[in-house]
Amino acid sequence: STGKVKVKPMPGWIHWLATAVGTATFVASVRAVSSAGVPDGGKRERKRVFISGCFDLLHSGHVACFKEASELGEVWVSVGNDANVTQLKQAPMFPEKERVYMVSAIKWVTKAFVAKGMGHDQSADLDFAKPDIYFVNQDGDQPIKREQCKQRGIEYRVSIRTPDSGMDQRSSTSIKAALGQT
Repeated sequence: STGKVKVKPMPGWIHWLATAVGTATFVASVRAVSSAGVPDGGKRERKRVFISGCFDLLHSGHVACFKEASELGEVWVSVGNDANVTQLKQAPMFPEKERVYMVSAIKWVTKAFVAKGMGHDQSADLDFAKPDIYFVNQDGDQPIKREQCKQRGIEYRVSIRTPDSGMDQRSSTSIKAALGQT
């Protein structure tokens, strides 16, 4: 053996991109996309924390939940699809695409996506995100969620709803009641 490693030639567009941005930047970008875009694409530096919900009337309670969860790891949020929100509660005020956009804009959220499941079944989203922790508040605690975590070896954490300092207690249900929509 000569000690040389055989490298397959890169397709033209990859070679062009690597040359345009610099090889080190290109390699770092590919690694970042691999580990972020494919849930198990690389070794994680932090634990992955999964949160699910409707997030139709986004409020400070949601933000406090994301902030608390981020202390445990990178936060991935499954945002209820329109059909499921309608089935569980009522037709959402904001469409799923807009709710994902708003949740994604919160600095403690690493990734937000539209949920695939219906009811409280999170199996498809858990299999996609492959979290280490499923983080719920007391309102979101459901036996099916506990069971799905147990089946997958995922830690299940129930948070006590605590507003950030100086903020009032908020919930979507109380906001809708105040608006006369329940």
